[in-house]
Amino acid sequence: MLRVRPIHYTSRMDQWEGLLSALGMVRTVDDGDWQEFDAGSGRLALHRVAAGAAGADAGAGAGIVLDGKTDFGVEVGDLAEFARRTNLAGAEDGTTPAELVSARHGDTCRITGEDGFGFFADKAAHGAQCADADPALAVVEVWFTPDAAAAAQTLRNMGARLRPAPDDDETADFTAKNGGVLMVRPASGAARTGLGFEYTGDLAGLRDRLAAAGHRVSLTEEAFGRTLHVANPDAADLPENPNGAMLWISQKPEGA
Repeated sequence: MLRVRPIHYTSRMDQWEGLLSALGMVRTVDDGDWQEFDAGSGRLALHRVAAGAAGADAGAGAGIVLDGKTDFGVEVGDLAEFARRTNLAGAEDGTTPAELVSARHGDTCRITGEDGFGFFADKAAHGAQCADADPALAVVEVWFTPDAAAAAQTLRNMGARLRPAPDDDETADFTAKNGGVLMVRPASGAARTGLGFEYTGDLAGLRDRLAAAGHRVSLTEEAFGRTLHVANPDAADLPENPNGAMLWISQKPEGA
């Protein structure tokens, strides 16, 4: 199995819970400082940290500002089998990106891209997607990287399914078999994570639902389709937060 499950660190759990609930996500794990929310496709974990907290993540050492940060991440069924298959697929291009390790949160599989970007594939604590979540909503995580081709190949090796794109550039979109969307986007500087959502339903209706719940939201027409921009719960206290002042919810491309 393969499911999208980014981890978002925040000192504003209540505000995030309110936004995710308004989006139609359902909390399926509540362990105090660790909570998981299911969308119709994909899952998002919230990890409570102190305001302004710093620490370490899968791609770097200590000193990273965690409050407001998102870690790229996926869930899998069997860690050893996932690592074996990923490295077997990577052997064709001379890479072995998967390594079984013991992290602070337990046994896991670390994936390291050719650009040095690292993230964890964790064993899923519960497999089934919550049936009460909005089926039109999907969690999206983005791998921004100076080497988009290599990042895309790493995702292929992991078993992600390439999704047809309307143009032939360096971008690549993938779906995970058990839910969620993974995107690769070229970017300068150090590789990093982006967080967003996709929606297959009526964006105007979702905009109205978010506004009624008290969220600042706008609907824009862009060259590649319609997109909702909703205020990031971290933005008020973290003007420089990694995910920016707004989160995006894009209309799922036709035929994707």
